[in-house]
Amino acid sequence: MNRQRAAGNGIAVMPPAPSDYRSAVMSRFILGNCIDVMRGFPDRAVDLIVTDPPYLVGFKDRSGRSIAGDKTDEWLAPATLEMYRVLKKDALMVSFYGWNRVDRFMAAWKAAGFYAVGQLVFTKTYASNRRNAKDRRGFVDYRHEGAYVLAKGRPVPPLRPLPDVMPFPYTGNPLHPNQKPVEALQPLIESFSAPGAIVLDPFAGSASTCVAAYRAGRRYMGSVPAEGEMTP
Repeated sequence: MNRQRAAGNGIAVMPPAPSDYRSAVMSRFILGNCIDVMRGFPDRAVDLIVTDPPYLVGFKDRSGRSIAGDKTDEWLAPATLEMYRVLKKDALMVSFYGWNRVDRFMAAWKAAGFYAVGQLVFTKTYASNRRNAKDRRGFVDYRHEGAYVLAKGRPVPPLRPLPDVMPFPYTGNPLHPNQKPVEALQPLIESFSAPGAIVLDPFAGSASTCVAAYRAGRRYMGSVPAEGEMTP
C-alpha cells in the first residue's frame, strides 16, 4: 500500500493521531505496522472494529501481488490483544478470517478476551479459487467469504439485526489483492455503531472500511504497512 493507492479509494494518508483524538472531529489513515500504530492509542479509544487481516495462506494473485504478514502468524496474537485494548467496553469487532486457519484466529480472539456472537457469510457470484490459475482448483468452488462478529463485554444488540447471509459484489481488486466491497461493509458499520462513532481497521488495505465508515457518517482510523514492510 502506498499514498497513491490510498488516495485512489478517496482516502487521504495522514500522520498518526494525537492522544486526545476522540474529542477532535477527524479521521486518519496511517502508514505503519498495525501493532505499533495501535500502541499509540489510549485504552478504549474506538467504538467499532471492522477488519480484514491477512489469512495466513501465502496468497499471491495472478499479477504477483502478495500481502504483508500472510505467511506467518507471529503478529496475530499481539495485534489481537491491541485491538481488544483499544476497543471500548461493551462493543463489537467484525473480523474476516481464513477459513482453513480459523483455529488460529479463534484462539487469538479468545485469548485476548473476545467471544463470538455471530457469524456472517458473504456470498459471491464467482469462484475465487478458479479466477486465476488451474493449480488453484480445490475440492469445492470458493463462493463465499466469512467473518465473525466478536464481542467485548456485553454490547447491546441492534434493534433490527442484519441477516447473517449477505451479498458480496466483486470489486475487481484494483487497489489490493483481496479488496473488500464497500457495499458489504457499510451495513455492518451502520448496524453496529452510532453516527459519529470511531471505526478502526488496523489492516486497512485498500481502505474499503474507511470509505464505508465515511459514507455511513462515522470517523475512521485505518493503518497499512509502509511499502516494503513484511509485517502488517
